[in-house]
Amino acid sequence: MDWTTGPPDTWNPMADWLRSLAADLPGAPKAILVISGHWEENEFSVSCTGQPSLIYDYYGFPEHTYSISYPAAGAPELADRVQALLVASHIPCVKNPVRGLDHGVFIPLKLIFPEASIPVVCLSLQNDLDPERHLAAGLALSPLREENVLIIGSGMSYHNMSGFRVQSGKLAIPESEAFDDWLKASCEQKDELRQQQLLAWEAAPFARACHPREEHLLPLMVAAGAASGNSGKRVFSDVVMGAQVAGFRFG
Repeated sequence: MDWTTGPPDTWNPMADWLRSLAADLPGAPKAILVISGHWEENEFSVSCTGQPSLIYDYYGFPEHTYSISYPAAGAPELADRVQALLVASHIPCVKNPVRGLDHGVFIPLKLIFPEASIPVVCLSLQNDLDPERHLAAGLALSPLREENVLIIGSGMSYHNMSGFRVQSGKLAIPESEAFDDWLKASCEQKDELRQQQLLAWEAAPFARACHPREEHLLPLMVAAGAASGNSGKRVFSDVVMGAQVAGFRFG
């Protein structure tokens, strides 16, 4: 949609980066697993419908944004595999036969894979928001990487809605810069050290100023947990509405 809360090109760098992601992959994945910061349950839940609907979980946007389509199929077999891997690691997981794709799923995927030809399964967060539990879930799911499943953590590296501001320049909120530097340094570590630092994320500079509630940070922790043996790399960086934001790739 046309952006009116500030310069019209506010989101262009992020959109361009998302459009470029598929070309950076070694090949087309057979399926996609998305951990969404917009879905929380008492225990991990995985969508298992064969044809997921779209969840327009946003308010006050132009009418046409509620008729966006993304007709990707589901992947019930992948949902079974996700549940089995988590349960085998003593992490409870239930299947949800009706959950569709929320905007944290279908909006980025519409840019990354516009043809909607790759099946998509979604995994919820656990609503206790325990970082250790989400890192452990990622580790349990790491075999999927060898099965040609793309694991995407969809959240945001800065998510303080009251901190965003309308501006025309690229001057970042200092708190967001400090947290972004910490996040980059942490994600670019390997395994045990990365896990130690992410577990202690609240001790990071201005952690709670950047994430008053951490539901948008935890998808990254699942992705990082799945990256056993690989360090991460910051592959996207921009200032959006005054906040320094980043995207990371593992492996």
